[in-house]
Amino acid sequence: MTAKIAIIGSGPSGFYAADTFSKKLPGCQIDMIERLHTPFGLVRAGVAPDHQGTKNVTRQFERTMQNDNVRFIGNVEVGRDITYDELKDLYDIVFLAIGASVDRKMGIAGEDLAGVYGSSAFVGWYNGHPDFVSLAPKLGPNGVAIIGNGNVAIDIVRVLAKSAEEMQGSDLCLHAEDTIRAAKLDNFYMIGRRGAAQAAFTPSEANELGHLAHCHPVILNDDLTEVPMEEDPKSQKNKEKNMEILRGLSEQDRGDKAKTLHLQFWAKPIEILGTDCVEGLRLERTALIDGRLQSTGETFDIAVSTVISAIGYETAPIPGLPMNGTIVQNNDGLVEDGVYVAGWCKHGPQGTIPTNRKESMEMAKFAIDAFNGESEKNGPAGLDALLKERNVHPVDFDNWKQIEAQEEQAARPGRVREKQITFA
Repeated sequence: MTAKIAIIGSGPSGFYAADTFSKKLPGCQIDMIERLHTPFGLVRAGVAPDHQGTKNVTRQFERTMQNDNVRFIGNVEVGRDITYDELKDLYDIVFLAIGASVDRKMGIAGEDLAGVYGSSAFVGWYNGHPDFVSLAPKLGPNGVAIIGNGNVAIDIVRVLAKSAEEMQGSDLCLHAEDTIRAAKLDNFYMIGRRGAAQAAFTPSEANELGHLAHCHPVILNDDLTEVPMEEDPKSQKNKEKNMEILRGLSEQDRGDKAKTLHLQFWAKPIEILGTDCVEGLRLERTALIDGRLQSTGETFDIAVSTVISAIGYETAPIPGLPMNGTIVQNNDGLVEDGVYVAGWCKHGPQGTIPTNRKESMEMAKFAIDAFNGESEKNGPAGLDALLKERNVHPVDFDNWKQIEAQEEQAARPGRVREKQITFA
C-alpha cells in the first residue's frame, strides 16, 4: 500500500509539499491538518489586505485541493485534538509546515505597557486571525512607532496611513478599519538599528511608500550616500534599488499631505516610556565602528502612544516535538525517522513565498526518496476514528468553500470579502 502522509499546517509550505507529494507519489493519501477553520496560513492572515495580487497564489492551492488524494482537515490542533506521537503512529510521513507566528520580544523596559504589540499579533488583528481579533489595540492620540525595517513594518505603516479610498479592493476587516479611522493618526515612525543601505525591505515595498495619498515620507539620520555591500548579487541589486527609491522619496514635495512617515535610521529602542500605557519611546543612536554596529550613548525620545515590534518570529512548540530554541530541531530538514520540516519553523522567519516554495518541494522529494514503498499505517481512517471518538468536528475543503462564499457575499462596497473570524 502506498504512503499515508500528514502535513501539519496549511500555509504555502504545506500546500507546495502537498502538490509535490500528490504528483511524485501516485496513490498516496494526504491529510493537511490545520488548527484554524480556514486554509492558506500567512497568505490569508499575514499578507497585507491591500496586496490582493500576492493572495492570488491561493488559486494554485485550490487546484491542489481538487486532487482526490488530498484532504483539508481544519479546526484540528496537534497537541490538543491529536498528539504528535499519534500522528507518527498513523502516518508514514509527517511533514511539518507550522511556520513561526510567535512575536520575538524586544527585551527592553516598558515592553509590558498597554499600547505595545508584536507585529504578528497586530497584523493578525487587522487580517481577521481568530487568535487576535480581540486585541483591541490602543491607537492614538500620539504617533505609532514600528520597530524594524522589513516588509512587515512597511505593510503596517501602509495599512494605518491609507485612507478608506486607498483601501478599495482590499480585505481589511471591518473591526480594524473602524478602529484605524477613529484614531486619526498623523505620525508614523519606522525605526531601524542600521542604515538605509542595510534595510531589509524589498524595492517593491519601498516604492509603495512614495504613493501614499496623504502621508509624506521623511528620511532621518541617513544621507543615503552609503554604497550597499552584499555577497549575494541579487541582494546587492535589491539594496541598490532601495537606495535609489529612498533618494527619490527624500526629494518628494510634501504638498498637502497631513500625515508623516519618519524613516528613522541608525537608532535602537532602549526603553518604552509611560506609567500604565505608552507615552513615548527612548531611542539610542547607533553607528558602525570598525565594521561593527555599536551604541553611541546618545539618546533621544519621541512621543508615541503605540509601539509595534516587527523584529522577527518564533515557532510555537507542540508537545513532544523536539525544539532547538525557537525552531523545530532538525538536521537539514529531517526531524526524526519519517518526520520532516520546511519553511520558517525549520530555519526561522527568512524568505518569501517563492523562496519557501523551492525549499518545501525539495523537502517533499527528500521524504519521498526515503519512503520504502510499503505502508501498514492507518492514515486518514485512523485519524477520522480518533477525531470522532474525541468529538472533534473538522472543517473540510467543501466547508471552507461555503465559508468563502459567505465572506464574499458579506463584503462591504469596495472590499473583496468580510472575513469570518469565528467558527462554531
